[in-house]
Amino acid sequence: MAYVVTQPCCADASCVLACPVNCIHPAPGEPGFAEAEMVYIDPRSCVGCGACATACPVDAIKPEAALRPAEQVFAAVNAEYYDVFPHPDRTPLAVVGRQRRLVGDRPARSVRVAVVGAGPAGLYTADELLRHPEVAVDVLDRLPTPYGLLRAGVAPDHPHTKQAERLFAQIESQPGFRYLLGAEVGADLDHAELAARYDAVVYAVGAATDRRLGLPGEDLRGSCSATEVVGWYNGQPDHADLATTGALDLGHHRVVVVGNGNVALDAARVLTASPERLAGTDIAGPAYDALARSAVQEVVVLGRRGPAQAAFTLPELLGLQALAETGEVDVVVDTGGAPLGGSAVERVLAGLADAPRLPGRRRVVLRFLTAPRAVVGEDGHVTGLEVVRTRLVDDADGVPRAVPTDDVETIPTGTVLRSVGYHGRPVPGLPFDEATGTVPHERGRVAPGTYVVGWIKRGPTGFLGTNKTDAQETVSTILDDLDAGTAVRVGEVAGPTELLHLLRGRGVVVHSRRGWRAIDAEERRRGGDEGRTRSKIVRRVELDDVASGARRRRRYAGRPRR
Repeated sequence: MAYVVTQPCCADASCVLACPVNCIHPAPGEPGFAEAEMVYIDPRSCVGCGACATACPVDAIKPEAALRPAEQVFAAVNAEYYDVFPHPDRTPLAVVGRQRRLVGDRPARSVRVAVVGAGPAGLYTADELLRHPEVAVDVLDRLPTPYGLLRAGVAPDHPHTKQAERLFAQIESQPGFRYLLGAEVGADLDHAELAARYDAVVYAVGAATDRRLGLPGEDLRGSCSATEVVGWYNGQPDHADLATTGALDLGHHRVVVVGNGNVALDAARVLTASPERLAGTDIAGPAYDALARSAVQEVVVLGRRGPAQAAFTLPELLGLQALAETGEVDVVVDTGGAPLGGSAVERVLAGLADAPRLPGRRRVVLRFLTAPRAVVGEDGHVTGLEVVRTRLVDDADGVPRAVPTDDVETIPTGTVLRSVGYHGRPVPGLPFDEATGTVPHERGRVAPGTYVVGWIKRGPTGFLGTNKTDAQETVSTILDDLDAGTAVRVGEVAGPTELLHLLRGRGVVVHSRRGWRAIDAEERRRGGDEGRTRSKIVRRVELDDVASGARRRRRYAGRPRR
């Protein structure tokens, strides 16, 4: 019986190494791996052993016989991949290279590396470094909680993707690993202070802001980024007050999202979700309460180009299709006159376009060939979005580009969300390319002793598991520099607690792995009381208190409950 990769696939590639017959592609090192939406299992070569399913950190691999009706399309998608890319040169067994070792006789944990950022990129980097017994790793993050976008960026109704937390829990439990959570580099200490205490400093700070539209009216109340909304319903402390400040208006019947990538679909799906579907998830309590009272009946998702150029992936679209099939939402497909082709995405869109719809249901409108022109408002608040129909014209390289027509209209709305990509912020003390939002580097090396990984290195591309391959490249460069003697501390050798004492001496509340585990346990306890997986703590002061143990001595009033 063949196995099939289904949504959500994280491209971690653990399944590739687990497969005894090398039937999963594209594999790390093959063309297209870093850009692929997912990996694919060849049904003609799969021996049905299940090793891949066991290795998958997010339970995205199933036997074909166990696929639900909505997942059947993945069996065809897996087979179609090998019709186009047959991989006739594959070897019968996956080849695993010999583990590299540092040159010279170094005592255990004598090489100290700081990783700034506790998201997937930072934790994969720590994992690769800790494969070498000579290395100890301190992982710093400005928040008291780790896991970055896995915690604050994955939609609450995608619990399978969040199962990667189990992998990260294993990484942070390794000998030589230490958290310094709550310490912000650039505010609580600077790069020079880190470089003086570590053999290498790796920045895994991601792309912390979003791209702007550059439109008139973009700064009106009710105009914000989908990134902020995702952070709000995921309990990210920076966005806890989004709905109460007027940045997100849930009192209007329509929300318009500019951009049609995965984040846009996530936001549309959550904003139109029934309270019953969200009740058992880990959505933040204040967000649940606000969405339960929401007047939003329609979310319009705009794409400048046509369906063939849609930025969202097939798994995300299938998730929306599943909701339409259950009758929870209607999905309207407005192609703007563009024909629907034969790609997997376009076939699903065609099915959605032909599906029956009922009055009174909340709905998501996927509107193509439409570009924003201006955010319209009154008294400082959004009242609409002026848009123009576009048509596709091939440029000199044959790439279809969206060209505006004379067809202009204003879509009434109380909220405009921009979802046109992430953008990195400058890292104090490091060079920065403003155009790309990245730190210039060579295979992860900014300078000997200073390195980057993840989105701040390559830009906001790839999937969760793409960070693993990216981390392997940066760690290989670090090892090269250590072997060559070019990555060395510029200051005196300091003990493992010296930086902790420095930060606490400055009044910085710093938490260890024990502090994070206390937060994790408390959130799960509260969630259990409410019939949910966890109930996230959204206020920074309460996170600090729980992590430090003060939560046992102080009773919080007004904790959000449902």
